[in-house]
Amino acid sequence: MLQNRVDPKGEIINTEARGTLMGNRGVIHDVHQKIVRAYKHKAWITCALQFKERHRVVMSLNRWTELFFLDEATAFAAGHRPCCECRNEKFKLFKLCWINGNPQYGFTRKVSIKEIDNIIHEERIDKNRGKVIHEANIRDLPNGTFIVLDADAFLLADDLVYRWSPFGYSQGVPVPPVETVKVLTPRSIVNAFKTGYNTGIRFPT
Repeated sequence: MLQNRVDPKGEIINTEARGTLMGNRGVIHDVHQKIVRAYKHKAWITCALQFKERHRVVMSLNRWTELFFLDEATAFAAGHRPCCECRNEKFKLFKLCWINGNPQYGFTRKVSIKEIDNIIHEERIDKNRGKVIHEANIRDLPNGTFIVLDADAFLLADDLVYRWSPFGYSQGVPVPPVETVKVLTPRSIVNAFKTGYNTGIRFPT
C-alpha cells in the first residue's frame, strides 16, 4: 500500500481508501516509491482521475508523484487548486473567484496562475514545512471550509460540521457554540468560496 493519499492537513498518508481526484506537487518519491519530500514546486494541483485516455503507472521513476484526495474540499484544505488542463472549467472558475475574493492583491484576469500559486503556498506551509493554520469567526466561514475541532478535521456546510476520514464523512452535527475556530483551508481559498466557488460535496443524511 503506497503512501499517496492526502488529508485536509496536507499530510500524505497510507490508507486503503480510494480517492475521487488525483493531483501532484512534483516528483516527491524515490526509486523505492517512498515519499521523501513534501513538495517539489509551488503549483499544487488537483486532476481528474481520467483524461483523454491517458494512463499512468503510479510513482514511476522520475515522473511526478500521483497523490489522491477524498474530494475537492479536502484538496483545497491541503492547499491544492484545479489543474488548468484536465479540469479547465473548474480552473477558470477558481481563478475568477480567487481574484474576486482577494481584491487586496490588485490582480486582473490576466494575472499568471503562478502569482496566485505563490500566495497560496505561503498560506499552506510555513518555513519549517508545517501546516499553516489561521483563525476566523466560524459564522464568517463559507461552505466547503475545513476547521479543526478536538484535533480532528471537520468540514463546514449549512450550519453543520462533518468529521473527515479517508473513507468519507460522519453524520453532520450542529456547529459548536464557539466564535473563533482554527481553519485548515488557506485564507485566500476561503475567500474564493465566499465569491462563488462551490466544491459540490454530497453529505450523508
